[in-house]
Amino acid sequence: MNSITAPSQGQPGQVDSVADAVYRKVAWRLIPLLFLCYIAAYLDRVNVGFAKLQMQQALQFSDSVYGFGAGIFFIGYFIFEIPSNVLLHRVGAGRWIARIMVTWALLSAATMFVTSAVGFYAVRFLLGVAEAGFFPGIILYLTYWFPAARRGKATSLFLTAVAVAGIVGGPASGWILHSLDGVNGWKGWQWLFLLEALPSLLLGVLAWIYLEDRVKNAQWLTPQERELIARDIAAEESRKSDASMAGVLGNAKVWLLAFVYFTVVSGLYGVSFWLPSIIKAMGVSDPLRVGFVSAVPWAFGVVAMILVAHDADRRQEYRWHTAVSSLAAAAGLLISVAFHADVLLAMAGLTICTMGIMSALPVFWSNPTALLGGAAAAVGIAFINSVGNLAGFAMPWIIGLIKDATHSTDAGLQMLAALMALGAVAILALRKPASR
Repeated sequence: MNSITAPSQGQPGQVDSVADAVYRKVAWRLIPLLFLCYIAAYLDRVNVGFAKLQMQQALQFSDSVYGFGAGIFFIGYFIFEIPSNVLLHRVGAGRWIARIMVTWALLSAATMFVTSAVGFYAVRFLLGVAEAGFFPGIILYLTYWFPAARRGKATSLFLTAVAVAGIVGGPASGWILHSLDGVNGWKGWQWLFLLEALPSLLLGVLAWIYLEDRVKNAQWLTPQERELIARDIAAEESRKSDASMAGVLGNAKVWLLAFVYFTVVSGLYGVSFWLPSIIKAMGVSDPLRVGFVSAVPWAFGVVAMILVAHDADRRQEYRWHTAVSSLAAAAGLLISVAFHADVLLAMAGLTICTMGIMSALPVFWSNPTALLGGAAAAVGIAFINSVGNLAGFAMPWIIGLIKDATHSTDAGLQMLAALMALGAVAILALRKPASR
């Protein structure tokens, strides 16, 4: 590839094929590492759902205590989200993402030493502080390398890590609980927190070495390739708003998007934190079997996410794709409740729900990332993500309270379904989001 600009006269097909090759090269360079980083992040965030199978009885935690501890992570996350993302924008993605990963790995491992509810709350809060800025930082980082028309696919490939974490993490967590309980005098849940923190340490070092902060620093691209990407990104940035923090936070569209994301995250963490317990309540008691059964919804979620994101990019339409995906998730939750006595049908409902949630995530993020640019993107993306992730605090706790009161998760899942349906309506109220 000696020239990228030469074919521009009268040969649009050739230009497109050259650009496709360049962006494939970028994707192969960045997405695998970001993908692995997010698998590690998501496991360290939600493996408490599997630890609960042993930890709750060992430490005599009620469901509401567990739910509050699982969710308080997101309070620390919320408080430090915007400052963390602004610092990433200033000091560079590689160093800041590495810092985030190493500190959260240490804190996640420290959860193995928890002996009381207060200690559980403290380490989960600090874990949220440590991880603040990681996800919106990656979303922001992708805007440096991919224009909006190509970002949906890149984001979906990155976000499949959530589902893959469920596919891999479920059986792995179940095996650790099943096989290592009592080894070296430690409980299975303690081994779980220790072993699943180790990948984050290694990946944090790799992120420091491997992630360039900007296109201009990417020596693995030719000068012509860097020029093509820089030109595409600059053309897109010129059409975006770059406002002050007050301007971004005063934008009604930003608040609406934050609410929609709150509803999607409600479904995501409501299912993630409680899925092992729901499966156990269906009669699957062995932790290893729970792990394998829990992988099924996430496996279908990977396929649905990729297909929906591809269709959204092809049509250049993200509002209806987000809405329909959210409605599918709500329907799946209602099916799982209606047929909770039938393991097969209940799991089919949870699978539909997971497919809807995972499909909604990447297409949702194509809206704010194409709406905001520059420093406004750093602030706006962090704000939307931090408000949305308050659902990660509220929903596990509320479901725990409901389960303590009713001895069932059914009412909690029905509440999640209603919330996701409301989010679908809200995204449709956003006229021509992201200039679409």
